[in-house]
Amino acid sequence: MKSRGPLEGVKVIELCHVMAGPVCGLMLADMGAEVIKVEKMPNGDDTRRTVPPLIGDEAATFMMMNRNKRGIAVDLKTEQGKEILRRLLKTADVLTENFSRGVMERMGFGYETLKATHPRLIYCAISGFGRSGPYADRGGFDLIAQGMSGLMSITGEGPGRPPVKVGAPVTDITAGILGAMGILAALHARSETGKGQMVDTSLFEAGIVHTFWQSAIGLATGVAPGPMGSAHPLNAPYEAFATKDGWINLGAANQATWLRAVKLLDRTELAVDPRFKDASGRLVNRVALAETLAPEFMKRTSAEWLEAFDRAKVPAGPVLNVIEMHADPQTRARNMVVEVNHATLGPVRTLGMPIKFSETPGGVHRSAPIFGQHTAEVLREHGFTDEEIDNMASSGAIHRA
Repeated sequence: MKSRGPLEGVKVIELCHVMAGPVCGLMLADMGAEVIKVEKMPNGDDTRRTVPPLIGDEAATFMMMNRNKRGIAVDLKTEQGKEILRRLLKTADVLTENFSRGVMERMGFGYETLKATHPRLIYCAISGFGRSGPYADRGGFDLIAQGMSGLMSITGEGPGRPPVKVGAPVTDITAGILGAMGILAALHARSETGKGQMVDTSLFEAGIVHTFWQSAIGLATGVAPGPMGSAHPLNAPYEAFATKDGWINLGAANQATWLRAVKLLDRTELAVDPRFKDASGRLVNRVALAETLAPEFMKRTSAEWLEAFDRAKVPAGPVLNVIEMHADPQTRARNMVVEVNHATLGPVRTLGMPIKFSETPGGVHRSAPIFGQHTAEVLREHGFTDEEIDNMASSGAIHRA
């Protein structure tokens, strides 16, 4: 049974594809918003073809990004398709899009046009570099944004090594989260003013916000920080160490945890070593500290160390792969892997909702739509007759599964 979410009653029209925009819609849908995903004709969201892997004949990536949404397939280049969008917008609270700049204007649905006819509409545009500035017309790709935002300069094993991107498409995902956050703020403002507004964010800015620590260092010193592997630019020891059978992360960042850690490692002399006795010394001598500690970790297995650190209340954790993370008891306890029913595949697993609400829980209740699954259903709800729907399907303006 669907649980009421905090955004129940909010209607979102999603004109987004691939990742950043769909992540934004996914976040809103998990919190109870009605999200109607409008896919292009003839083949839909490009993520439907981001394969392998497939689950049955559906792309696993599309299914992950588009759960909890209803999907319709409409050709917005046709007059019939444009009329469908106009009808949807009459009762919409939010429109999201991640087209190149100018596409929505050419279709007659740019922000300034919609602002005049739908003054309460919140219009969210997610792009590569934002809707202003010298790069506003450039396309948006996570790899490019990671490079230009500084992220790739601080990711990797160390100085002199090839540039490395963050493993996850972090600017895509973060841009979607920032878009959702902006929409929520705009909804709050509308409750006070009665007016909608434009929310504009980008992959580039999403990358920049991940450089808070390194930007603080750079702005203060004029020196650009570089990659440090798993280490931290402001704390030590705060990195990964190899054990007898794997790797663990140690986060003995403050003085109290440092003293407990050296006692547990049976290296109490390090607590009075001039190089390591305080936080600033440990940071300046981080490499020497890591080299000193590394042989100690090879004396026990990861499980043995983690049990000991847990008893001593020293922050530590295993380095899990994704499958191990899925099976972790904390993942399960927080419902971060859930099962939903798909229209053609039956039960499928997906990631759960990362925010928990005590009174309006929301949650994952619907699998991603097959192409055009809800076209007829949504059109009927917006006043189109079965005859009109049949005509639009015959003319190619819509696709219904």
